[in-house]
Amino acid sequence: MELNLKGKTAIVTGGTRGLGKAISLALAKEGVNIVVNYNSRSKTADETVSEIKDKYKVGAMSLKADISSEEGVKNLFSEALSKFGGVDILVNNAGTCPIRLIKDTPLEEWENTIRINLTGVFLTCRQMVNSLIKRGTGGKIINIASQAAYNGSARGKTPYSSSKGGVVSFTTSLAKEVAQYDIRVNGVAPGMMYTEMTKSVLDAERDKYNKQIPIGRIAEVEEVANVVTFLAGDASSYITGATVDVSGGVTGR
Repeated sequence: MELNLKGKTAIVTGGTRGLGKAISLALAKEGVNIVVNYNSRSKTADETVSEIKDKYKVGAMSLKADISSEEGVKNLFSEALSKFGGVDILVNNAGTCPIRLIKDTPLEEWENTIRINLTGVFLTCRQMVNSLIKRGTGGKIINIASQAAYNGSARGKTPYSSSKGGVVSFTTSLAKEVAQYDIRVNGVAPGMMYTEMTKSVLDAERDKYNKQIPIGRIAEVEEVANVVTFLAGDASSYITGATVDVSGGVTGR
């Protein structure tokens, strides 16, 4: 299977650790230049960039930007374009997931979750689409959603679930708008993944969580990153507007 990704450039938002880092590395392995976006972890971002360069000998840089800020997104793209001349792939991975029941959720926390998880996707996608149309080239956008977009949550993640449901709908609609420009827009809806953030909880109760998944185990981030890489390449040329279920059978869509 030929992905034809060598020499392309990708922005990965929230690309410093966990799934974002795995996506950055997976794309770099295919020869993609990587812009690792971060908002608060400059040291981790720089370490990720160094790892990308050392392992795969591609171009890489870290860029600080708040993707929920219009100005921040404009600056992110401006610097990426200045460095690499064009951005071919956008992966919207950055997000936040506060845990609190709705009855106890302050308005500010709700609005912040929507602003980062959904408005941030809107802002980066709008900038990417306009950049690609101006260049007259096609491109790929992959938005990271979640199985929670379909299944919801009983444990205090309703704002997160709601924002990811919005990402799914946004992805479908944007794909229809921009297909005429050879821009493909798809989503990925992961289930439970083994990351730095979930390690302590999952290690303590791994059997319990494994039993909840039809495949029988929690995903490694590389397995989700492989799906993102497929959607970024030429092998997925006839797929747009889809959100791929990567939940091990939990969602079953």
